[in-house]
Amino acid sequence: MGHWLERNIIEPGKLPLLCALTAFVLTFVITRVITRLIRVGKGPFGNVQAGGLHIHHVVPGVLLIVIGGFGAVASARHGVGAALSAVIFGVGAGLVLDEFALILHLDDVYWTEAGRQSVEVVVVTAALVGLLLAGFSPFGVNDLSQDELQDRGTVLSTIAVNFFLALLALSKGKPRTALFGAIIPIIALIGAIRLARPGSPWARRFYRRRPRARARSTLRIYHHDRRWTTLSRKLQDLIGGKPDEPVVPAIRR
Repeated sequence: MGHWLERNIIEPGKLPLLCALTAFVLTFVITRVITRLIRVGKGPFGNVQAGGLHIHHVVPGVLLIVIGGFGAVASARHGVGAALSAVIFGVGAGLVLDEFALILHLDDVYWTEAGRQSVEVVVVTAALVGLLLAGFSPFGVNDLSQDELQDRGTVLSTIAVNFFLALLALSKGKPRTALFGAIIPIIALIGAIRLARPGSPWARRFYRRRPRARARSTLRIYHHDRRWTTLSRKLQDLIGGKPDEPVVPAIRR
């Protein structure tokens, strides 16, 4: 294990990235545990108040990101300073992305249905950073041999093709496929080949006069969402907690 860590993490200068990812994931998990305890009224924890103002943890998160980011810029890739800055940055990123939905909606939607977006963003971010840590490079440059890497034309054409495929997948209404496809080109290729989602820019442009394509796209997305949405929601509830049930206003008679 020590040899693997030295050869694949420390020697290539990836230790700060590993520290940041570890701090990011642990911060998110610990934060969710604490907020869930506060929600049910257990433990010694409580909301941070200042003069009656609720201080969300995105605030110290932003400060830590600034400190860690500037510290990382001022540090070398190797050394204690880089690792410490990476940990600070990872903690800050975990606090900020845990309240991503609050930033997006500019409203306290932490325990609402919209709050699920925070959990999804954290999971996607951790997965992408994990791929980078494992040695994957954007747009498939990691798949090239040393001779191909020395050929600028091959590198540029590879980046252009993979970027085009990721952009195509995005136009078909598949942002996550496009995002992961930028790291693993085969994913972008699959997203680019398969049918577009209904309502996507591609579907509005090319399926307008193709009723069969529209019907197949609608049927396919129905089966896909029916198969995966329930599982995804259960996983999000397990990680981040189940949102509050929406309040239905009483009807006066």
